[in-house]
Amino acid sequence: MKNPFDLSGQVAVITGSSRGIGRSAAEIMASLGAKVVVSSRKADACEEVAAAITKAGGEAHVIPCNIGRKNEVEALVAGTLKKWGRIDTLVCNAAVNPYYGPLGGLPDEAFDKIMNSNVKSNIWLSNLAIPNMVENGGGSIIIVSSIGGIRGTNILGAYGISKAADFALARNLAVEWGPKNVRVNCVAPGLIKTDFARALWEDEKNLKPRLVTTPLRRIGEPDEIGGIVAFLASKAATFMTGTVVVADGGVTIA
Repeated sequence: MKNPFDLSGQVAVITGSSRGIGRSAAEIMASLGAKVVVSSRKADACEEVAAAITKAGGEAHVIPCNIGRKNEVEALVAGTLKKWGRIDTLVCNAAVNPYYGPLGGLPDEAFDKIMNSNVKSNIWLSNLAIPNMVENGGGSIIIVSSIGGIRGTNILGAYGISKAADFALARNLAVEWGPKNVRVNCVAPGLIKTDFARALWEDEKNLKPRLVTTPLRRIGEPDEIGGIVAFLASKAATFMTGTVVVADGGVTIA
């Protein structure tokens, strides 16, 4: 039996892949044989990741992109097709959260930025990448969401709303494109030790009660999510679509 986790021959575009979960996904997918496009706002940070992947024997290409700008999103997809001629997996990982606090104090500008970057950009990316996937017999889209889309919170409400919207986006795209063999799934991480979530896990007052109520009694590491992304892109997950894979150490069930 062939290894169902082998990604050889795949081309994967991963947004926000210069650090954290996105970088982990890029490195793991490349180690499994995928050609990966490393993308984030800063080209130099992307080049560092691509160099590490190449040194480890993988294949990586850099295309910087600010996901909040449609022209740059279009250039990311077009650049990938120009380089490798196809897109098999799209990982929508990049996200923003410019506001911490109750919804009563949420500025319109902050909410617009959150929804544009965390939801609308995923629609742009998907609509641009899917036609090529269909031409090639199918593909996979993985949206890195959050358990913030499942739970209520008094400080991350706007972010949580955007992440809940990503669940709905995945379900709707899965229904629309399933007949063409395009799968769309979400990963919903809990608290992961990334720079993006640093304000949460570096705050001892916040972290201590979180650990006490988490069955595994710890927060997650980027590779524990990157591996799930790679799995969802693999043949091992070809009967999964429209679903949300929760990886949170058990915090949402405790």
